[in-house]
Amino acid sequence: MKQIVFISGKGGTGKSTLVSSLSILVQDKMLADCDVDAPNLHILLKGELLKKDNYFGAKEAVIDSAACVKCGLCKETCRFNAISEEFEIIPMKCEGCGACILVCPQEAIRLEEVKTGETFVSGTSRGTFSHALLDIGAEGSGKLVTEVRKNIYNYKKNEKWVLIDGSPGIGCVVIASITGADAVVAVSEPTRSGKSDLERVLGVARHFGIPSFVCINKYNLNPEVTSEIEDFCRNEGFPVIGKIPFDPSIVKALQEFKTPIEAGNNAVTNEITSIWMRLTDEMKKFESV
Repeated sequence: MKQIVFISGKGGTGKSTLVSSLSILVQDKMLADCDVDAPNLHILLKGELLKKDNYFGAKEAVIDSAACVKCGLCKETCRFNAISEEFEIIPMKCEGCGACILVCPQEAIRLEEVKTGETFVSGTSRGTFSHALLDIGAEGSGKLVTEVRKNIYNYKKNEKWVLIDGSPGIGCVVIASITGADAVVAVSEPTRSGKSDLERVLGVARHFGIPSFVCINKYNLNPEVTSEIEDFCRNEGFPVIGKIPFDPSIVKALQEFKTPIEAGNNAVTNEITSIWMRLTDEMKKFESV
């Protein structure tokens, strides 16, 4: 089963719209949303929840008030100021490093796992869909992304593809999204910041040795920058597999919770179909090398 991850150096480039559209066109596939901080693919997929689990991705110190003698060593040691004057843990500040445990002479402190998010697996008319949501203020989003990708294999049958809506940016969540993937499609928009972000995220993919391709969304809004992106991709060896035009009707369709395909936008549908065909053709070239 081939994993294709759609990423972008920033949010709002249209990768979720592209993935949701491909979820209609591509057969024999499963789906995942690895943007656990602000997921939105589920809005367009409308699935039936199959499984929901709490995710425990961090540890937090707990002070046993009965054993604590309030010597103050833990408070002096904690560099995150996570211990109050009453010698109670401040949850939003505790990093779970365990330094307080090492210095406590009464062994009155322990680490406990804490819930940092929720994972979901949904059944949709377009395939099994794995997604998650990080709790407000919680950390460890990269580990939660890994959990999303692991969960999809618990429901694998005979599917050929996994279409993954990756996280925006270039941080650990993106690394967790693309690790072990068969290909990356970076979606960019023709702006100066969009080009800069594209270059950075392609650098991350190249570092991990993952075949990478580019789709330029709303390409006709700025032909000059579009040409610059194409020149960069040509010089760096990243095939541009598609250019989707700007069309106000796409925004209107999304407001109605529809993909461009469901809204009957033939021009965009044809281009997205061509993107998938070019992507699979290019992947065959990498496999034959």
